[in-house]
Amino acid sequence: MIRMAGVLAAALMLATGAQAQGLSVKTEAGVVAGVANDHARVFQNIPFAAAPVGALRWAPPARAPAWTGPRDATQAGPSCPQPMTADGTPNSGGANGPVAEDCLQLNIYTPKAARAAPVMVWIHGGAHRTGAGWIYDGTNFARDGVVVVSINYRLGPLGYFAHPALTAAARTQPTGNFGLMDQIAALQWVQRNIVAFGGDPANVTVFGESAGGMSILALLATPAAKGLYRKAIVQSGGGWFAPATLERKEAEGVAALAKLGAPATATAAQLRALPFAQVNTINGNYGPFVDGRLMTETASQALSRRSFADVPLMIGANSGEDSLMGPGPLAPAALAAVPAAARLIYTTEAAAGDETLARAVFTDRIMVAPARWVAAQAAPGKPAWLYHFSYVATRMRPAVTRAAHAAEIPYVFEYWGRRTPMSVVSPEDRAVATLMHACWVSFAKSGAPKCGSQAWPAYDPARDTLMEFGADSGVRTAFRKTRLDAQQMVALPTLALGK
Repeated sequence: MIRMAGVLAAALMLATGAQAQGLSVKTEAGVVAGVANDHARVFQNIPFAAAPVGALRWAPPARAPAWTGPRDATQAGPSCPQPMTADGTPNSGGANGPVAEDCLQLNIYTPKAARAAPVMVWIHGGAHRTGAGWIYDGTNFARDGVVVVSINYRLGPLGYFAHPALTAAARTQPTGNFGLMDQIAALQWVQRNIVAFGGDPANVTVFGESAGGMSILALLATPAAKGLYRKAIVQSGGGWFAPATLERKEAEGVAALAKLGAPATATAAQLRALPFAQVNTINGNYGPFVDGRLMTETASQALSRRSFADVPLMIGANSGEDSLMGPGPLAPAALAAVPAAARLIYTTEAAAGDETLARAVFTDRIMVAPARWVAAQAAPGKPAWLYHFSYVATRMRPAVTRAAHAAEIPYVFEYWGRRTPMSVVSPEDRAVATLMHACWVSFAKSGAPKCGSQAWPAYDPARDTLMEFGADSGVRTAFRKTRLDAQQMVALPTLALGK
């Protein structure tokens, strides 16, 4: 019923002069008919690549085929295949509703009178396993003069998967990193089409959180993505990546498919004929890896070797990234994994108990220390800005004392999503969102965050300053320095950085 209403709405708009209102836009593949709200023109479910089905499953994305007549762009399209909750509520990546392999589409929020406006391309998180672009509303970016594009990309075993048969079938083409290829294809589509929506293809900022932030670091290390963006923002995307080879991923793929009954001698055609619902049950460690064709080095290696894309960069993490560990109490194995030496450095946390210590070490090791290291590695080129997000919404206090993983997203978008009524958002919450959103907008427009009463200095390892967004936002110096230095000393030798 909802989708039928969307089709009728699109037809009505066209019949009443939608073309004149800018709600009908011609793309390279055909016309899309969107809808307007108070601040933006919105276009959803626009294909940026062909459906990755049949021979295109586990293959580089191909150009989307053309269509005839206006395409309804008033409703969200399906999410890419992923685990969904049985009761239909949003999963860990915020997605619910229909899924389909034919999911390579994007959504655009553009100012009503946009012309050569800055563009921000959002890459969603979800552990490369869940999530969708349609979840994120870019209306308030459009209100402030920025075109926002949110994208889908292949996830889980359909997005990051290798097998000897697929490698052989690919010949000289890249293989394995299909989700990353989709992101590049979406950025290429933006370059070819965004002018029609009022955007400037020469002023594109990529930004994303968690798996999206990790993806952006991979894009910055991938030569094929060069020139498709001018700036980058990484929210809780880590920065320390141990190498994983194509051969290792192939072995994992063979073992995973063996559990589904596929023989080791299966051909690429036989693998592509497997039902996607069956493939979707494969569990694995997903994300960009060094396949030797698309990615020739990890993002950490590229940073260390100065082969990383030299663009203005914002990067940071949250104070409670340990929410990724799940609610307490932690399992004994997680507590035992904390090095004994950590007690000598994390003295306050150790005094508070083993769980507090384990969570603090996790937060710094996985997100906070890598973000600082990335900023330091990038600093000699175009400027980098480092942030720390510690703000806790007033409605969550005092039960919550740290900002959980992904908690910054509503403040960046200045939009609290489908599940948070505005009646519970306090004036203090709104003030932090206004500040943080302004930083992101100004960075997209000018290449430098200009926001708030304090100047946010570019990161310099010698000064070691960052911007903290918290109950009392401001610039901090030598933030958690002893702890982060210790984490870096332990982690870097494990990353095969070389020179």
